[in-house]
Amino acid sequence: MRRITSSVLLRTLSAARGEAVSFSVPNRFLQVALYGSSAGGARAHRRWWFTYGPFAGASLGVAGALATAVATTSAYQEVFAKEPPPPEALPNDVVLYQYEACPFCNKVKAYLDYYDIPYKVVEVNPLSKKEIKWSEYKKVPILMVDGEQLNDSSAIIDMLGEKIMSKKKAGEDDEETKWRRWVDNHLVHVLSPNIYRNTSEALESFDYITSNGNFSFTEKITVKYAGAAAMYFVSKNLKKKYNITDERAALYEAAETWVDALNGREFLGGSKPNLADLAVFGVLRPIRYLRSGKDMVEHTRIGDWYSRMESVVGESARVNA
Repeated sequence: MRRITSSVLLRTLSAARGEAVSFSVPNRFLQVALYGSSAGGARAHRRWWFTYGPFAGASLGVAGALATAVATTSAYQEVFAKEPPPPEALPNDVVLYQYEACPFCNKVKAYLDYYDIPYKVVEVNPLSKKEIKWSEYKKVPILMVDGEQLNDSSAIIDMLGEKIMSKKKAGEDDEETKWRRWVDNHLVHVLSPNIYRNTSEALESFDYITSNGNFSFTEKITVKYAGAAAMYFVSKNLKKKYNITDERAALYEAAETWVDALNGREFLGGSKPNLADLAVFGVLRPIRYLRSGKDMVEHTRIGDWYSRMESVVGESARVNA
């Protein structure tokens, strides 16, 4: 057990090479650890409840209230309806190779879920990557669409838009494109210093990563504690790399920046989400129910938009393999 623990810890620590830190560690482990997170982020948590007063006995009043509630709910669902592609455009077989906690994988899933494109999932072991040994491209997400391999989350979404939704890619100066770049170049880099901010939050994150990832029993135990310890220190170096002095302040600022971009609209896309909305929602979904995500919703104005996105993206389009 000591030998296994030492081996996993060594591989965990060696991944920091690409993060400008003073020790050497596994890039493959860092890919999942840097961007892993969340408690229950992959599933939307929607609750509906009605509170009845102690004297709500008048049948007409109750009937009227129920009719109003039904009409309101129907109108809400109609306004925030999904946008499925025409049946003839749907591919026959879509397989996503992913890490459950990876924000870039969740970006792709948010797109597939919103457009109701059925997909299967293969969870990749971030240490061995045996599930994608057949691929020259060794990162996730990888999406196979009727036998064709698509790589890189933003490129995957662009290709799906062209192939299935018949949507042309927006111009480089387009608002949607600008905010999609902001997600990849800024927002994702704010997440890791927050979810590994201290030892308790690092353990919380790795508890989710190991519970939902593709690990053996031994790997789950060793990765959880060795990984949490390693990423706690790596996150400090990430703060320096991305000039972050206060993790939470940076997260709150990013959330407020996004809300400002909405400029009073329901979504950046107006009455319906566009690709930027789906990208922001996708990368935030893994952290939403971690301590950092709860703090973000509590201390910024992003909660209403996030709730609307949860409603409109709806249930997962994932199917059993």
